[in-house]
Parts: sequence; structure tokens; C-alpha cells
Amino acid sequence: MKQSYVSMAIVALSLGISLGSCKKQEPSDLTKESVIPAPVSVTATGGYFTISKNTDIYIKGESEELRQVAQHLADRLKPATGFEMEIIQTSGEPKRGSIFFLLTGDGTNPADESYELAIGKKVMQVSAVNPAGAFRAIQTIRQLLPPEIELSTSGEGPWMVPTGVISDYPDYSYRGMMLDVARHFFSVEEVKRVIDLIAYYKLNVLHLHLTDDQGWRIEIKSWPNLTAHGGSTEVGGGEGGFFTQEQYSDIVKYAHERHITIVPEIDMPGHTNAALASYAELNCDGKARELYTGIKVGFSSLCVRKDVTYKFVDDVIRELSELTPGPYIHIGGDESHSTKTEDYLFFMEKAQEIVSKYGKSVLGWDEIATTRLAEGSVAQFWAKASNAQKAVEQGAKVLFSPAIKTYLDMQYDTTTKLGLHWAAYIEVDDAYDWDPATLVDGVGKDNILGVEAPLWTETITNIDELEYMVFPRLAGIAEIGWTPALKRDWVDYRERLAKHGERLKIMGVDFYQSDRVPWPEPDQQ
Repeated sequence: MKQSYVSMAIVALSLGISLGSCKKQEPSDLTKESVIPAPVSVTATGGYFTISKNTDIYIKGESEELRQVAQHLADRLKPATGFEMEIIQTSGEPKRGSIFFLLTGDGTNPADESYELAIGKKVMQVSAVNPAGAFRAIQTIRQLLPPEIELSTSGEGPWMVPTGVISDYPDYSYRGMMLDVARHFFSVEEVKRVIDLIAYYKLNVLHLHLTDDQGWRIEIKSWPNLTAHGGSTEVGGGEGGFFTQEQYSDIVKYAHERHITIVPEIDMPGHTNAALASYAELNCDGKARELYTGIKVGFSSLCVRKDVTYKFVDDVIRELSELTPGPYIHIGGDESHSTKTEDYLFFMEKAQEIVSKYGKSVLGWDEIATTRLAEGSVAQFWAKASNAQKAVEQGAKVLFSPAIKTYLDMQYDTTTKLGLHWAAYIEVDDAYDWDPATLVDGVGKDNILGVEAPLWTETITNIDELEYMVFPRLAGIAEIGWTPALKRDWVDYRERLAKHGERLKIMGVDFYQSDRVPWPEPDQQ
């Protein structure tokens, strides 16, 4: 009997079979995978596709952008798997065990991020209308693999993906996060970290709040003192900082490679003390203001009846437009309490004209809807539903960032040490369980450009604090932007989110572990 067992073992080894696993492998169920945002359609076929040392990535055709997407996937998988995946262009079919990318459209519509992920036992195929859709598919692939795929060192695997078909596309074309680098400054590398994290959840916009009372963070060569002086401090009196134009362009390029658009914001005519401290002529009395390191709002204003103000605005918008390939320039417009109403209306109309002159569309906080909106201007609803309604009455689109649901600087509850709570306490379920299309009377889905979650940084001083306030709430807001409302359900979502806890830990994300989410115990992960 013993000899027979040894003989069986030799045969099993020669066939690559484990005697310890005589029972059949459990069938997979793609429909039960914890993908965030939830895909539009999932069909399971019960098998597995395995990524191995023999896996290569094939791309059909000669799209350089698609090659870059394929290379991005290879680069993401290499640290954990140790596999050197070759990128192979082909006009035919891929070999067995490969990942296959192909475009199904001409790529001329960058807003179309749809994709189909057909996972067979022999080949995993990504079909997308354009490279942006293929990039979104990569994030799904990462989430279908074991959490250890996010390790920075090589692991054993196995690297198996359940078979089936995912057909997917976003509900809204604009899905973003805003990062305030004016109250506290964040470096280029920290901003790139944020870009990588928001890309994981299929967001496609990073809005940078570049200027405020406490700091001016973008180099303007025609007005150099904006950064030399205005960028020299921050809330609490730290050393501040700023992006050179070369650094800003590097951020834009990094984001573009991840199919994320940068929307830069120059807040005006209020929230402008850093500029008023840098150039005396921007003040009505001709006297430069002192630098400000507190957190009050509403006390500053450009002198809107002076010609030099519009030379300043024109120069800033011109230089920023040249550096920004995306369609939007954000001009702020919020909390201009020190600007007379007639002056505010006068200024905002002229500012919109300047932005339009340089081929960009205007984004502004919802107060801009009290003015005559230029064609293509978008109002960002954060506070007053009546302003969102006024924007729609003018035929404008609305970007949804209601402070009571999406402001990531709001505390989770009364025990949260970071953040504020003037708008609300926002727990993880509060950030998830709402629908933009039903939140404001008279503002329906057709009127909404998308959703954006802002992080103001009065109390946020470093990347760990940033991550704690952003995650996991941002993942839920990302799902609101991507997944159709009828497919969103808090009970289902919290189960999927719980399984992302281990992934976030492996990725080094310092996230808030809400007691409203059933996170697995350490020995269950």
C-alpha cells in the first residue's frame, strides 16, 4: 500500500497534480467579487484565468495610448508577481494565457469610458471604445485579483481571476476629487499619490484649489511675487510652498497618463489675501495686505473697478491655460462677502469673458449662478440649492459637491480629531447613501455634469491625515459617480467596502475604519 501511494505521488508530480487537492477546485462566481465602483453588468462562467510567468500582454493595432495603458498594467502587476510581461502588438490573436487589449472605436470621443472585460480560461480580453475605458478596466482587473497584488514585493500567488464578462460604463462623465493645496501645501509626490489612489476607484478629475487667503501655489511668471511672497506661508504659519510651472506640468502629465484631467482653481474675487499681500496695486487703497495664516473666510477682495485687476486676471488665466490641456479653469467665486453685489456681478462676467478668450470653459462655486453665466460655464453646487436651480434656469450644467454629503474635511463623528463639522458630521454611509439626481428639486440627471468630493485642508497637514479623511468615503462617492442609481445599495456596498480594507492596508492607505462597515477580523483576512 505504501509503495502504491509513492507511485501515485510520482505520477501526480509528473502531471503537476497535488494529492492533497484531489477534490475539484471550487467554481468561481464573478458576480460576488467586491469591485468598487460596482460594474453595470456582470455575468459569471465559473472558471478561472491565471496570470503566470508566461503571461504577456497583447494589443491589437498601433495605438500608442493603448500601448501605454498595457504598459501601466504590466508595471502595476510586476512588483507583486515578479513577472516581466512583454507588450506585443498584433494584428491577429494572442497566445493562450495572455491578456489582450483592443479598441472598438476610433478613440475620438474621450468622454466614452466604456469597456468590456471578457475573462476566459485561456485569454482575458479588454475591449474599450478608447484608451480611457481600457484604463478603467485595469482598475477592475486589479480588484479582481487577490489583495496581495498591491504588494510592493514579490509574492507567491496564485494570481487567479474569476471568469465571466463585465460590461461597464460611468453614469456621469465628471467624477472628481478636489484637493486644497492653499491652506496647507502638498508636494508634487504627494499629489501624485492622490492621483494614483483616485484612479483606483475610476475617478477622472483632480481639481486643485491652488490659491486662497493663506497661500498662492502656482508660479505665474508675469507676476512672480505671487509665489515668492504669497506662497511663503500657510495655515498655522508653516513655510508653505508652490509648484513651479514645470512641476505643475509634470503633475498634469502624470494625471493624463492615468486618464485624469487636472482642473486648476484660482479663487476670486474673494479668498485672495495671498495675492493682495503680494501686490499692493490689487487693493483699492494701494496698500499691500499682511500675509494671513488663520482660517476665517470672506474678508478679502480684489479691487474690481481697477484696470490693473483685469490685467492681473488675464495674465494668470493666460499662463494657466497654456499649462492646462483640460477644458476647465475654475474661478472660485465663493464667499465673496467683502465684495459689493454689483461689483461681484461685474467682476464675474469679466472673469468669464477672459477664461472664454483663452479657449476654456468656466467652473465656479454655486454663487456664480447669481450672475449671467457664459455659454459652457458650470456651477459647482456646494451650499445653496437655489443657486443650482438658477444655473439650470440659465441652461448651465451643475457639478454636485453638496457640503453635507461630499466635503471630506467634515468630521466622521464627534470623536474625530481632524477636520471640522460646520456643514455636518459625515459618516461613511452618509457619504454614500444619496442620489444627485433627486437631491435638488428642478435639477435632474440631465442637468448634472457629475460629482466631486472636496478636501479643504485647514486642519490637514500631511498625507496620512489626508488619507484618513478621504478614505473610505471617497470610494463611495466614486460609486455614486460611476454606478447607476438603481444598482447602488448601502447594505451591498458596505460588504464590498469591508473587503477593500485589506487592499487599502497593503497599499499603505491610512484610512478610517468606520464601525458601520463589517471589516474582517485580522485572522480572517
